Amino acid sequence: MKRISLIISICYLVLSIGKAQEERTEYRTVEDILYQENPDSDYAKERCRLDVYYPTEIKDFATVVWFHGGGIKAGNKQISDLLKEKGIAVVAVNYRLHPKVKAPVYIEDAAAATAWVMKNIAAYGGDPSKVFVSGHSAGGYLTSMIGLDKSYLSKHGMDANDIAGLIPFSGHTITHFTIRAEMGIDGKQVVVDKYAPIHHIRKDSPPYIIITGDREEELLGRYEENAYMYRMMLINGHEDVKLLELDGFNHGEMARPAYHLMLQEIGEILKKRTEE
Repeated sequence: MKRISLIISICYLVLSIGKAQEERTEYRTVEDILYQENPDSDYAKERCRLDVYYPTEIKDFATVVWFHGGGIKAGNKQISDLLKEKGIAVVAVNYRLHPKVKAPVYIEDAAAATAWVMKNIAAYGGDPSKVFVSGHSAGGYLTSMIGLDKSYLSKHGMDANDIAGLIPFSGHTITHFTIRAEMGIDGKQVVVDKYAPIHHIRKDSPPYIIITGDREEELLGRYEENAYMYRMMLINGHEDVKLLELDGFNHGEMARPAYHLMLQEIGEILKKRTEE
């Protein structure tokens, strides 16, 4: 577990931006690709789409599949400027939302999008073995669900263990509050069932990097549930799990410095792989 101060985080962010400006290459974005093979409704055709932002002069690059936040009730795909021109691809994903759909539809959408990337990123020049999954808040929850519960990706013929790393930003590790609401359960009542990432802890999952905001500034209990997730992953024998807490940042603010930490962790994971 590591606490990262506001000043240090900002310094890292500035250094990262400066480095990116020195190492420019050409990038292209392909928008609104339908990732569902057989969409079952007009709503699915509308929402089950993704954008691929990728470098055109680099081969075998790493890719981040990015799921937006919004409580599984709102939000749209977007690629942060802080992830652009970093020598990687970013795939921004839309998924269907409550109340038009209920669990597990949006989790299934996240898995379908991730499977699409794993199967297709090579056509853009990327390395399928370097696909990382990340997202903020609800996106962090989806990241953990599809990476820990192997059943979602297996429906697409993919193994969740082939994901290079899971990097959720301030995501639920208990059952998401929107799913609890769908069951008529108050958001302050803790539920751990099949829709809780912590229910699917396993020591053989991909590298798992948890990033949260300040424990005193986060949403109700969000840091603590992630700290428990971290501890239980260690107890279960996971050898590559981290918990990074961004001091001074609340739930919404933490994403900006967390982008830099994500890029740093991706670099460390890939470096470790080459040394093994």
